[in-house]
Amino acid sequence: MTLDTRTIPAPRSGRWVDDHDPEDVRQWESTGRRRAQRNLWLSIFAEFLGFSVWQLWTIVTPSLNSAGFALTADQMFWLIAVPNLVGATLRFPYTFAVPRFGGRNWTVVSALLLLVPCIGLAVVVQNPGTPFWVMVLVAATAGVGGGNFASSMANISFFYPEREKGAALGLNAAGGNLGVAVVQLVIPVVVVVGGGLALDRAGLVVVPLAVLAAVLAWRSMDNLSTAKADLAGYAAAVRNKHTWIVSFLYIGTFGSFIGYAGVFPLLIKQQFPEIGFSWGFVGLPQVPLTLAFLGALVGSLARPTGGRLADRWSGADVGVAAYAVMALGALGVIASLAAGSFAGFFACFLLLFVASGVGNGAVYRMIPAIFRAGIDVAADPQRLVLAKRQAAACIGIASGIGAYGGFIIPRVFAESLKTGSLQPALLAFVGFYVVCAVVTVAVYKVGSAQRFAGTRI
Repeated sequence: MTLDTRTIPAPRSGRWVDDHDPEDVRQWESTGRRRAQRNLWLSIFAEFLGFSVWQLWTIVTPSLNSAGFALTADQMFWLIAVPNLVGATLRFPYTFAVPRFGGRNWTVVSALLLLVPCIGLAVVVQNPGTPFWVMVLVAATAGVGGGNFASSMANISFFYPEREKGAALGLNAAGGNLGVAVVQLVIPVVVVVGGGLALDRAGLVVVPLAVLAAVLAWRSMDNLSTAKADLAGYAAAVRNKHTWIVSFLYIGTFGSFIGYAGVFPLLIKQQFPEIGFSWGFVGLPQVPLTLAFLGALVGSLARPTGGRLADRWSGADVGVAAYAVMALGALGVIASLAAGSFAGFFACFLLLFVASGVGNGAVYRMIPAIFRAGIDVAADPQRLVLAKRQAAACIGIASGIGAYGGFIIPRVFAESLKTGSLQPALLAFVGFYVVCAVVTVAVYKVGSAQRFAGTRI
């Protein structure tokens, strides 16, 4: 008797898992949860490094002229803005990389890609004669770190059941966002420890960590055969006007967070050059410390709070409140600059960061509610399935579009400085937050009774 092996799938190398079903409660409790948690923590580490590399130039750029370069303010803002432009754009193709190549495989590739901007930065900052266009090109490669967010979030979404997906994705996103704060805290110390100003260390210090992330992913992460690209859901989300409305609102929240995080160190140095801080440890010299990292830190930590507040009241209500506070924060920055008060300037920027973080969580909370509004699950369960697919696609689209704020804000500040003041930029941001609040109220509060059948958005 001969066994017909044609019906038996051949085992594949590369840690492929063919039977992962997080909605199967028995499998989830026996093996699925442990597998998902292992992949989640390694994904957070890789995404954390991605955000760190994405924002390396935000902390290196303010020190370039001290290292012998002769950059104008406009050129500095370009070096900060370009990585955000590239990173935002890469989020779209990165979303589909996991279904195409496998989550484990793509994490390895995306981690190793971080070596390119790190080594490139280490090379160009050692030569003050480096042409500016070369510096912009090297800075642009840091955008690969921004793309990591999309692939990491897509990958983890396939591992968790619907009932636990929100918490897992929230943890994954928060871990990545913290990379911005950590790089702005650690790099100023790394580049001066031992004396002098060694900006090349800013890139070199990440190299072994990126290699470690790739090795850990290769050894311990998994590829899921069940991870499929939902092109139909993506196409349906693109055709839905609410995808674009939410994406616009997300520019006001996450776009503000990543944009302000990028320019905060440079603005402190430009507007208050007399301000200096230092710290030290036993056996180490005193080193300068920029307090700019606190902005990204409080913004990252505020994000989960925004989600919880939105669960209690509504995403729209919390979003409107966040935009209002951001407008007040920007006005406070204007007043502080006029008074020459660093304390006021710093406090108002922290308020902007907290409000943007809260707004991030609120807008993300709105998305599933918007797409499932008005659906009678008992009468039409298939509509609920499609709504979930569209919501997932909308999250991916909004995360990419929102990240363009990281390019817009530095460029608006750069143009404003040509007038000799930051006030025009800050007033423009105030106006934008007012528009965001009005759109939220008009679409998701005033019009909600008719358009969303009473669903709390």
